[in-house]
Amino acid sequence: MNLDKLFSMQKELDEKIEAKHGLHNEPLIEKKLLALLVEVGELANETRCFKFWSVKPPAPVQVILEEYVDGIHFILSIGLELKLDKTDLHFEGGEDRTVTEQFLTIYESIATLKQKLTSENYVTLFNHYIHLGKLLGFSNEQIEQAYVAKNDVNHERQMQGY
Repeated sequence: MNLDKLFSMQKELDEKIEAKHGLHNEPLIEKKLLALLVEVGELANETRCFKFWSVKPPAPVQVILEEYVDGIHFILSIGLELKLDKTDLHFEGGEDRTVTEQFLTIYESIATLKQKLTSENYVTLFNHYIHLGKLLGFSNEQIEQAYVAKNDVNHERQMQGY
């Protein structure tokens, strides 16, 4: 996964959104963290990993991947907001957890980052989210391709008054 490319694409999208909505001098970190929490919930809902009471299957893989990269958009955007040095990012293997446990770990990581906006807490969240993608069966290439496609959609939405 080419993180330089993804951060650059996210920066361009963020700048477009901030300019369009007059947000250049407004702190957006809390709104971005809440948006990420919502996106993680939408992803969990599509995987249905926690719905022990239901026999309905998960959404199609492509739907789950699109929901997953929505979270990537906000994680990258939060990294930009924190003026993160991308060289701090490194992929680590995750612990052996179920998908449900990994979702809960991500929620905890978001809460920890909100409490202390540090590079270390961001890297932890980033790694937990990337590990979730692996648990969901996505390769780095699939994630990058889906991110690029959704980024194009997000630019188009901004042009259409989304």
